[in-house]
Amino acid sequence: MQAAAMDPAEEPPSMLWGLDPVFSAFARLYIRDILEMTESTQVPGIYFYNLHPISKVDVLGTVVYKREREDFFCYGVDDGTGVINCLCWKSDLLKEEREPSKSGAQLSAAAQGGFEPVAELQKLRRAQRTRCHLEIGELLRVRGPVKTSRQQREIKASTYYKVSDPVMAVQISWMMEAPQLYRQCYDKAPQLEPDAAGDSAVSSLSRATKILKDFLKQKSVSRFRPYDVQDLLQPLISSQPQAASADQEPVAGPSACQQLRQLLKEALQILQDEGAVYRKVKSQDEVYLVTVQDKDLLVAVKDIIREDSRREKYVEKGCHVLHILSAVRQRYSLNVSRAALELVLKTLECNSDIISTSDSHYTAI
Repeated sequence: MQAAAMDPAEEPPSMLWGLDPVFSAFARLYIRDILEMTESTQVPGIYFYNLHPISKVDVLGTVVYKREREDFFCYGVDDGTGVINCLCWKSDLLKEEREPSKSGAQLSAAAQGGFEPVAELQKLRRAQRTRCHLEIGELLRVRGPVKTSRQQREIKASTYYKVSDPVMAVQISWMMEAPQLYRQCYDKAPQLEPDAAGDSAVSSLSRATKILKDFLKQKSVSRFRPYDVQDLLQPLISSQPQAASADQEPVAGPSACQQLRQLLKEALQILQDEGAVYRKVKSQDEVYLVTVQDKDLLVAVKDIIREDSRREKYVEKGCHVLHILSAVRQRYSLNVSRAALELVLKTLECNSDIISTSDSHYTAI
């Protein structure tokens, strides 16, 4: 493909790129978007997605073709939106040939109970070869900078490895997290030059969110409606400058009541995104439930883990968080988010009702 160049008039100055956190992170973009990103006219090798400067990406996909050379592997990775070429350099361990002269005696000594450093090193080398040598159809995760070589967009891997995902838990988790990253970050234009009004709005929103959190925690509120907490934010609206200077004409804008409702709406949305509150049923009557105070939700999650962890499939490792989330949405409420579920799981674990058997698996005690 021919790398498209960005209009210099639209491209933000390079001295401001560091203000965008995406610039220093591995962006988890869809391959389709990586292939369609426009290249910077200021610095070659930097690309833009929705004005976000992108230098390196994080990709998970299936290997659909492969080539091997003396120094590197070349994998074609498909994530369902497109295919991109990934150049994966071999490490020194992969290049070294095995030494057959002493391996048999060393492995037999290790098998008899003695610790043999060379034999253990060979095991590590075999494990690394297994993780780095993939076949078509296997799952590969790649991190590295994006380059354009011979008019083809590709990833030069700084880290790559085979992902073992027999029940597709990793892929499902990835597919659920990617749209959230797009909504919360990539699809929002970066604020590289915030004005004073923008700073004031962000400050008011963060203060409003903290006020609501403190109120819910101190009063042990289990459920509420927006008008129950609206007055708590009134001082934030009253403290904002409203009057214009003498030489300026008054400008029409939202009333104090409208500002208050908008601030409350945005603060409640942040609490929902964090999982602190949720709406069991979405109706005209806006009732918000406080996640860790909802006894019915705690009992429902505990019962699901207790019942399903007895099944043969989950006896050994316990129930995965995505399985629990699916069961909660089927049996209790479709509106429970993963963030809310993780708060519930943390609460149950602190109460010694469940234990985590791994990073994402839980079982009943």
